[in-house]
Amino acid sequence: MANLTRPHKDDKDTEEKILQAARTVFLRRGTAGARMQEIAEEAGVNQALLHYYFRSKERLSAAVFQQVARQLFPRLFQTLGSDLPLDEKIDLIVNAYIDILSQNLFIPAYVLSELHHHPERAEQILSSGMGSAPSEVLAPVIAKLKSQIDAGVKTGTMRPITPQEFIVNMLSLCVFPFAARPLLAVALGLDDTRFAAFLKQRRKRLPEFIRMALRP
Repeated sequence: MANLTRPHKDDKDTEEKILQAARTVFLRRGTAGARMQEIAEEAGVNQALLHYYFRSKERLSAAVFQQVARQLFPRLFQTLGSDLPLDEKIDLIVNAYIDILSQNLFIPAYVLSELHHHPERAEQILSSGMGSAPSEVLAPVIAKLKSQIDAGVKTGTMRPITPQEFIVNMLSLCVFPFAARPLLAVALGLDDTRFAAFLKQRRKRLPEFIRMALRP
């Protein structure tokens, strides 16, 4: 057995190395299928270090989940709640999500699986992404979207739609190809090369598709 030197509590490099390894394993296998030994091997550390820093797989899983949430949601809510025109918001969100998820293909399946097994993490994922309680952040975002949608309906450039529908429709169109990638690979013949080409086309076409769906 390798000698284990007790680390300093401020050893952020080791902690970050463990988090990155855990993220890789959790995204690949999900929390239920992951093993602490596999995470230790991925990080190149003794398994005892994992327990020193995070105590248990559950605490390590929660830390990884929070880290993933911070990638997905801050830009979304900052953009939706801004004063930018709706058309520009659509462009920014579609491009941001394709960028993030293209580099992290397992995130959608991982997040959905975690929420299915740990529904209490819905509050966590929103709080982590927004930096405060969801109720404090969502209300002004919804109000801003409603104001913009109502203005578009009044001028005849948009059909009526609730802010909630607007958000759900846009996120569904962005996330579904990644969440269903194994199915699309078989059903549509989208291997890695073709999937990358599909995303390149989708980046250009999806914003206009969403805008056309909003027209009266």
